[in-house]
Amino acid sequence: MGRISKLFVSLLLLGTSLEALEWVSYNQALKIQKQTHQPIMLDVMRTDCHYCIDMEKKVFQDDTMAKWIAQRFIPVKINLDTDAMPINQTVTFTPTFFFLDGQGKIIKKIPGSWNIQDFKDLTKGIK
Repeated sequence: MGRISKLFVSLLLLGTSLEALEWVSYNQALKIQKQTHQPIMLDVMRTDCHYCIDMEKKVFQDDTMAKWIAQRFIPVKINLDTDAMPINQTVTFTPTFFFLDGQGKIIKKIPGSWNIQDFKDLTKGIK
C-alpha cells in the first residue's frame, strides 16, 4: 500500500472514530476495500423509513458503535429514493443490510432495525 493510500485510510478511520459513523460512496468503498480487505456494509434505506431513522439515531450516531463498525466494515448508505442499487438485489423492506466481500459477493444479508447489542451480535462474525 502506498504512503498516500495508507494516509487516506488512516484519516478515514480516524475521522470515523472521533464522531458518528462516516458513510462513503459505493465507489469509494470499492477502492478502500482493495487496500483494507474489509467487508463493505451496505445500509439500504429510504428517506421516510421510520426504522431507518431509528437505526441512524440509536445505533450509527453512537460514538462507540460507530468506531466498532468502522474497525470492521466500510459503511455505505444507499437511499432507494435517490440512489441506484449498486448490486443486483431487490430490496422490499428497509432497512436491509448487505455485507460484501472483495469480489462483491454477499457474505450476509440482515433485514430490519436493531438496537446496538443486537446489531453487534448479528454482525460480529462477518469477515
